[in-house]
Amino acid sequence: MDAVRVALLREVLAGTEWLGATRRFAGTLRSSVVPHGGGLLLVGTREYEPWHLAAHLVDEAAWSGTPELSPTLVRHRVRDGAPAHLAVGLGRLEAARRGETLLVVAPDAPGAPLLERVQDARRSGATVLALDSGDRELHALAHEALAVPPTPELDLDTVQHLVSAATGENSLPAPVPRGRRHFRDRLSRLADQLTSPPPERW
Repeated sequence: MDAVRVALLREVLAGTEWLGATRRFAGTLRSSVVPHGGGLLLVGTREYEPWHLAAHLVDEAAWSGTPELSPTLVRHRVRDGAPAHLAVGLGRLEAARRGETLLVVAPDAPGAPLLERVQDARRSGATVLALDSGDRELHALAHEALAVPPTPELDLDTVQHLVSAATGENSLPAPVPRGRRHFRDRLSRLADQLTSPPPERW
C-alpha cells in the first residue's frame, strides 16, 4: 500500500480508536526490534500466511532506513525448491533467543502446535507480539497484543497496513480526533481501492 492510500485510510479512520491503537502497537514493535539490531520473526497460522505484511515491512525497512524492521517470514509448510526468504520453517521459532521479536498474525485460531512454539520462543527470551482476532491463549503468551475482532467496518488485513506503515515512521504522532463522517461508506469505498497484486518478491 502506498503512502497516499495509507493517508486516505487514516482519514477514514480518524475519530476512531484504531489510529491510536495501531500506532501504539507499531511503536511497541519498532522499539522491541530496532534497539536489538533486528531479529524480527513473522508467523501466521497454518491456514493464513502473512506474506503481504512481510512484504510491506521489507518496504518500510528500506524506505525508513531501518533494516532491522525487515522480517523473517516463518512458514508452516515449505515446498521443495522455495527461495531462501520463503524457506524458513517453524523450527526457526525453537531457535528464537533473547533480543529477537516474534510477531504472530492470527485471524483464526493459532492451534496448539503453533502456541507451543510461541511459548518456547518466549521462554527463550524472545519478545512476543500478537496481531489477531482476540485468541485468549495467544494473548496470554504475548507481551503485547492488538485484537481485531471481525466486523463489517474493519478487518485484520486493513489493520496490518496501518501497523506496517506506522512501524516505518521515525515518529508516531498522536492522531487528530475527527468525526466518523459516514464511516462505513467511506471505508467501503476505500477498501475497493486497496486491492493490489502481491509484490513480485513474495
